[in-house]
Amino acid sequence: MVQTKISIDNLIAIVAQGGKVKTGIDVYNAKGVLLLEKDVLVTSVKVLEIIREQGVRNLPLNPENYGGIWDSDGNYLKIDEDGVTTQKSNSLNIQQKSSAVKSDRELKKSKILTPSGDIEKRLKAIEEIKVVAAEKYELAKQCVKKTLDEIKKSRGEFDYGGVENHVAELVAFLNTAENPFSYLTKEILNYDNFLYSHAVNVCAIGTAILNRFNINFSNMVNKHLDLYVGSGDEMLTTNTMPSGSYSYYLKDDILDISTGFFLHDIGKTLIPDSVLNKKSKLTEMEFGMIKKHSYGLGVQILEKNRLKNRIVKNIVGLHHASLYEGEKQCYPDNIHSDEIQLSVKICKLADMYDAMTSRTCYREAFNPINVVTDIFRKYAKKDKMLQFVLHAFVKSIGIYPTGSVIYLKSGQLAYVLESNGPLVLPFTDSTGKTLSAGSSPPPLDLASDDIPDALKADSLRSIKTPLDVYELLPTWLKPQAIST
Repeated sequence: MVQTKISIDNLIAIVAQGGKVKTGIDVYNAKGVLLLEKDVLVTSVKVLEIIREQGVRNLPLNPENYGGIWDSDGNYLKIDEDGVTTQKSNSLNIQQKSSAVKSDRELKKSKILTPSGDIEKRLKAIEEIKVVAAEKYELAKQCVKKTLDEIKKSRGEFDYGGVENHVAELVAFLNTAENPFSYLTKEILNYDNFLYSHAVNVCAIGTAILNRFNINFSNMVNKHLDLYVGSGDEMLTTNTMPSGSYSYYLKDDILDISTGFFLHDIGKTLIPDSVLNKKSKLTEMEFGMIKKHSYGLGVQILEKNRLKNRIVKNIVGLHHASLYEGEKQCYPDNIHSDEIQLSVKICKLADMYDAMTSRTCYREAFNPINVVTDIFRKYAKKDKMLQFVLHAFVKSIGIYPTGSVIYLKSGQLAYVLESNGPLVLPFTDSTGKTLSAGSSPPPLDLASDDIPDALKADSLRSIKTPLDVYELLPTWLKPQAIST
């Protein structure tokens, strides 16, 4: 197999000018996490920036498997012996080495490569991700619907291999950004498809938490290993242990866990709709039926399909169990929190967050900012290992999650376009009146040193309910009905 490598900084410069790249080979980080699938055509600078943040400095290209680089007009670009693209045609859209490819020092200063530097390019990257994410999201929902329909018709049997293949593709896409589905405007007016969207959301949120936990915890362990190896122990100073040799979760583990996230609520398929969608308070008997969706019905479905995967079974059966000793209203209640795997605890956090920020038949959605705060307060300092998971949860969702609404110190309401920063769009004046299209200010990066104090986030003010905010949002930010 013929491979060529090119600096990811060079690729970012090319894609920023309208170019495209496809590797033709799967790209992984040092922990074995898939960052980019071989057949994905990259047209977004943000995708490459995320890969670079994972420590990848050079991307491999495999021309034999249709890998390559193209300019904005679709001309195929070659790579010379210095790893720099040269033109195959006479097109002048990509300049020559001396002018188009900047030095590392120049690239570090470039606004294109600074997350908070060029807001227009960030918005463009967000829009590009949203287009692909919307397509992937609908395909994932169709997979959930097909699976649940199969279970209903057969009273339990479904195509597990098909689900696993779809989750593998979904995980590969999710690794191009930390939960790219977060850029999609969340549906807060319609709950008819909640079970479908919830499965996809928990898989996406849970996988993002999982990857961040895996990187952070594995790095911490490796640092301790490096210190121990260098402490003078003769058995460990043989240079046989490479730096970064430990990883908490391996690639196959991550796929199994994400599949568990995707299937965590399959047991609800066998609960009558009259109970599942009841708007009034559940009776004790009805609540008992709901509780059995996990450790009872969910596990039974897996067993009926002769599935022996312990990881998936634990996630399906125990994602409502206690995360710390003494936690109330958890089920089943005959298992100690110390016996609950971290992957199950990640699923429970993702499940809680999405359920609380979504509208259901019995209540309205809560504001994401308040939900993140409430979950953190509930589980902080309860269990040492849980703190690593909780930290990964907050970092993955963001203190100001994408799609949430915050107050600025000026009194204005602002929509969070991206949690990194965050990047926000003010849409009201200081009195709470929606701004007209012509008077709307440009988006603000609240991480910028140039932001005046009046336009910084006001963390002391309470947030309106999503439905109140919906009435104030500009038309293009309002959630639209999503088809099944």
